[in-house]
Amino acid sequence: MDSVKLLVLYPQPKDNVVFDHDYASHWDMFHQKLSIPRTGKLPYTVTKFVVVDDEIPKYYQMFSMVFSSMNELHKTLSSEEMQSVASDAVRISSGGAEYFN
Repeated sequence: MDSVKLLVLYPQPKDNVVFDHDYASHWDMFHQKLSIPRTGKLPYTVTKFVVVDDEIPKYYQMFSMVFSSMNELHKTLSSEEMQSVASDAVRISSGGAEYFN
């Protein structure tokens, strides 16, 4: 099976400064819980969307992480550590939570 990608889209927050501060703490938690080193090649990307021609994008930031298989993704998502990280992601998302299938 081909690799799969986990995407987390954060809507525009109520306060960008607060979100950025909370996300920094969330990022530290993510690294600690999943034992991911903070240096070297990281297994994920973070993309921050920018305003173009005064048009504010629907999303503020996107996290993406590739998994070698659907099984690896499910295993990671169901772990206690990732459940804790996911709960924290919902907490910091003052712009709300959307779910896609």
